[in-house]
Amino acid sequence: MPPVTPALEPLRRIAAYAVANDGEGRVLLVRASSKSGTPGIWSLPGGAVDHGEDPNHTVVRETAAETGLSVAVTGLRDVLADMRSLPHRGVTIHTDRLIYAVSVRGGNLIDRVGHPTDLARWYTLEQAEKLRLRPFTAAALGLSAASADLRPEEVPDFPSFYAYQGPDGLHRAQRFAAYAIATDPYENLLLTRISPGYPGAGCWHLPGGGTDYGEQPGPALIRELVEETGQAGRLVELLGVASHRDAASLGPEGYPIDWHGVRAFYRVVVDDPTEVVIHDVGGSTSEARWMPLKEVADLAADQLTEVTADALRTAGLI
Repeated sequence: MPPVTPALEPLRRIAAYAVANDGEGRVLLVRASSKSGTPGIWSLPGGAVDHGEDPNHTVVRETAAETGLSVAVTGLRDVLADMRSLPHRGVTIHTDRLIYAVSVRGGNLIDRVGHPTDLARWYTLEQAEKLRLRPFTAAALGLSAASADLRPEEVPDFPSFYAYQGPDGLHRAQRFAAYAIATDPYENLLLTRISPGYPGAGCWHLPGGGTDYGEQPGPALIRELVEETGQAGRLVELLGVASHRDAASLGPEGYPIDWHGVRAFYRVVVDDPTEVVIHDVGGSTSEARWMPLKEVADLAADQLTEVTADALRTAGLI
């Protein structure tokens, strides 16, 4: 295995994938072609989320392109993250992967000569475990297949905020983040308030934030909870993923940014709540406190950020 050098450029992306089963209990997989970075390796159908695209739409679009099948999303199964190095391309990539359950609506399997994936086939789990699988695919299916990815020796440095100029002249930023619906034993919810000068200023928001390069979203969220509010939480379950775009958001950068945020939100329990302490003084959080669930339900729509309202509705709290 060739050594991985620090010269590899770090990249980051968000992707969405489909777990589809047929009437015989088989799972749908696609094979990477010689045009890909991992030729001959099998994975779930799916791919990168375009800027501003809802990941649900990504799954439908990519599955149709790679397999010839039309699918409908039926639920969110998991959110995973991984790093892999591609020395021949000079890059190391961190990918946040959203894994969806889908049902097949129609179409016919196709082969795609000359494309990044060239075959799509149905396999039983026993057959799939004998294939060379991408690690995220094995993890999503509960299989123990050996890793087919080359991982970097060290986690590269990568900025928490990165914007690039888009074709319309606006700077663009796509960010993956994890947030907590954190409750205590006394029917309180932990909320933070956004500081002046930031998008959504004055609104109540969920604790959490962008994950670091190389981090899994669950552990990253527990870390963020301690750093942002001083609370030690216990991850209970993944509740959903929200996708929002603010096409001309003006923040402390001083210029408008076309933001696309993809945020996973989790149910978290803080068994021993303590006094809330904001460690990032002067940052995007001006206040944090435990709020009784009854008060949360009475908050007006304009007092909550969009992602917070989505998450609380999903959790049945508003």
